[in-house]
Amino acid sequence: MPNMSPKKVEMPVQEPEVRIQNFEEVAIGYTPEMAKEEAERCLHCAHKPCVQGCPVNVNIPDFIQQVKEGDLEEAYRIISLTSSLPAVCGRVCPQESQCEKYCVRGIKTEAVAIGRLERFVADTHRKENDAPLERPISNGHKVAVVGAGPAGLTAAGDLAKMGYEVTVFEALHVAGGVLMYGIPEFRLPKEIVQAEIKHLEELGVDIVTNFVVGRSDTIDSLIDDGFEAIFIGSGAGLPNFMNMPGENLKGVYSANEFLTRINLMKAYVPGSPTPIQNPKRTVVVGGGNVAMDAARCARRLGSEV
Repeated sequence: MPNMSPKKVEMPVQEPEVRIQNFEEVAIGYTPEMAKEEAERCLHCAHKPCVQGCPVNVNIPDFIQQVKEGDLEEAYRIISLTSSLPAVCGRVCPQESQCEKYCVRGIKTEAVAIGRLERFVADTHRKENDAPLERPISNGHKVAVVGAGPAGLTAAGDLAKMGYEVTVFEALHVAGGVLMYGIPEFRLPKEIVQAEIKHLEELGVDIVTNFVVGRSDTIDSLIDDGFEAIFIGSGAGLPNFMNMPGENLKGVYSANEFLTRINLMKAYVPGSPTPIQNPKRTVVVGGGNVAMDAARCARRLGSEV
C-alpha cells in the first residue's frame, strides 16, 4: 500500500540559530528510513507526468521504485542514464517548477519530494561506492566544450557516455562555473561539485583550467587541433549594473564579485587572501535567488541585512 500522507517527509536541517553561525550545508538529508517512507508516497503513475517535467527526462518513478525496494545502486544507475550531476540537481534544481510541479500527488496534497530522494540516492552512492566508473569505448571523434559550468559539464558527460573524446576548457582555476563561484556552500557544498566532476573525468572527460578560449587559443585553433565540434557554454559571468550614482564607491559590490569572493575564494575564512568588507549593515538590491544568496551570506558574516 502506498503512503497516502498529504505531507512530504520533512528534511532534517540545521536549526536557524546554529546555521547562521556557519557556512555548512543547511539541509542534513534523509535517513534511509525517511527516504523509504517518502518513496512510498509515489503512485508510480503509468503516464509518468513528472518525467515530462524533468529537463533531462530522468525516469523518476523507476528510480523511486528502487528506493522503495532498497536497491539504491540501481536507483543511482537509473538516474545516471540521463543526468550527469545527480547530487547537484538533487540540491539546486527548481523541482517545484519542474518534475514536482507535475506530480499527481501534488494536485490535492504535497508532491512527492523527488529532489530530496535524488539527493539521497546520489549521496548514498558517493559514500558507499567509490569504485571508478567504466570508461565508454571511444568512437574516435573529438569534441571541445568551452566552459566548465553546469551546461558544459552536462554536455561533456552526455557526450562522454556516447563515446566521444571530450575536452573541457575552463577560464577559472577550478571547474564548476556558477556551481563553484555563485551558489553558496550552505546550499551546495563544493566537495559535492568536485565529486561529480571526478565522475566525469572517470568517464574520460579531460578538463583544462586557466584556459580562456579566444585568448589562450581560438576556436579556429581548436578545430585545427582535431576537434570536430565545439559546444560553447561560457555562462553569464559578468554583472549587470544599474548606472546609478555611487555604484562604483568602495563597499558596493556586484552580486557576482560578492559571491565569488565568498564561495570560490573563501573570503569568510580569517586570513583569506581575498578578504571582503564585513559591515554592520548591508543593503541588497533585488529579490531573486542571487539576491537571497547574497543576503544569507552577508547575514552569516554578522551583518544586519
